[in-house]
Amino acid sequence: MSKDRFGFGKNWKDFLQNLDETKIKRAEDSLKEWLKTDDLSGKDFLDIGSGSGLFSLAARRMGARVFSFDYDQDSVDCTNELKRRYFDGDPNWNVERGDALDEKYLEKYGKCDIVYSWGVLHHTGNMYKGLENAGNLVKDGGILFIAIYNDQGKWSKCWSAVKKTYNLLPGPSKYLVLGPAFVRLWGPTTVRDIVKLQPFHRWKTYKEERGMSPWIDVVDWVGGWPFEVAKPEEIMDFYTERGFVMDKLYTCGGGHGCNQFLFHKK
Repeated sequence: MSKDRFGFGKNWKDFLQNLDETKIKRAEDSLKEWLKTDDLSGKDFLDIGSGSGLFSLAARRMGARVFSFDYDQDSVDCTNELKRRYFDGDPNWNVERGDALDEKYLEKYGKCDIVYSWGVLHHTGNMYKGLENAGNLVKDGGILFIAIYNDQGKWSKCWSAVKKTYNLLPGPSKYLVLGPAFVRLWGPTTVRDIVKLQPFHRWKTYKEERGMSPWIDVVDWVGGWPFEVAKPEEIMDFYTERGFVMDKLYTCGGGHGCNQFLFHKK
C-alpha cells in the first residue's frame, strides 16, 4: 500500500470480528430494495472495491455469480475470509486483487448484469476514469449501483486538506488531526443526545448498526485518501451522456457522506 493511500482493509478486519447474521441480512435487504428483486440467480454481480466483502456475500446469497476485487490486499483478504466462512470453494464467487483504473485488467470481466461500487471510486486517485471504467462494464439493460462522496464546496476542500495532512504525518502525530476531527464529527450528535436526555444514545447504538466503533469510522473518514467529490447532478449528467438512465437517487442531504445512484444502461 502506497504511503499516500489510506489502507481501509485493516479497519474491515475489525468489522468482520463483529459481523453476524443480522448485519448480513441488513445488507441483503438493502440490495433487494435497491434492485427491486429477491433473486439474482443467473446474474453476474461485479463488486468493484469489495472492502469487507459483505455486499459480495449478500449478492451471492441472493444467487448471483459474484466477482469481487479490491486494490487493498487487506480488503481482498477480508472478502476471501467471508467466502471461506460461507461459500468455501464455491466456483461462483471469485475474489482477486485488482485496480479499478486498470482497463487491461478490467477487460477480463466483459459486460456484467450488475456493477456495484459503493464508496470506492472517489478513493482511486482518478474518480472520473473510475466512473468511466465502471460504466463500460455494464451490459445493455444492466444495472450500475454506485455511491460517491457529496461535494460540499469549501467544506470538502477543508476535509481534503485534513485527509492529506493525516496521511503525511508519522505515527502518533496523526492524533493531532484525529482528535479535533472526532470532536467535529461527534460533538454535535453528543450534544443533541444530552439535550434529549439520552446521553450517548447514538454512540451506544452506532456499533450495533454499523459493525464498527465510532472511533474506527472516524479514522476511516479522516484517513480516506485519495479523496474526490461530486455534486449529484454531475454524476447524473456524466452517466446520462453515456447512455444510462437514472432509476433511483438517495442523497446525504448536503452533508459529508455519500450520494447513492442506481442507473440502468439503455
